[in-house]
Amino acid sequence: MRAVVQRVARASVDIDGERVAEIGRGLLVLAAATHDDGETEARLLATKIANLRVFADDEGKMNRSALDAGFSALVVSQFTLYGDTRKGRRPSFIAAAAPEVAEPLVTLLAEELQVLGMTVGTGKFGADMAVELVNDGPVTIWLDTSEFRR
Repeated sequence: MRAVVQRVARASVDIDGERVAEIGRGLLVLAAATHDDGETEARLLATKIANLRVFADDEGKMNRSALDAGFSALVVSQFTLYGDTRKGRRPSFIAAAAPEVAEPLVTLLAEELQVLGMTVGTGKFGADMAVELVNDGPVTIWLDTSEFRR
């Protein structure tokens, strides 16, 4: 699985002009799955995100995680993270998992963040969403479970 994780002052998701989720300070997580991902990858990614030390401690160093600080996460599915732009001008999304594979994994990612102790909001899988955020820092981290040591 892949995720782009942004440290935010606030973030929200609207669908058809209606607010479906919002958080204050925390992490906006744009997440996608590929064909061979499973529950193991979703759980690994959740653990990595919850414990990612991207918030300042009392000395101003990035030593605190969202979990440590009691901050929230907003998880939004985004299959385009598997866009391949090596050839031509139009991205290929062949590496993105089919919706019936990806949706339960993105859902599990959000559920696992909750199990770990975070308050979690979500977008709606497959919907045309308007995501609004105030990036804090900015701090933006790319995570790919295929690169994690197991």
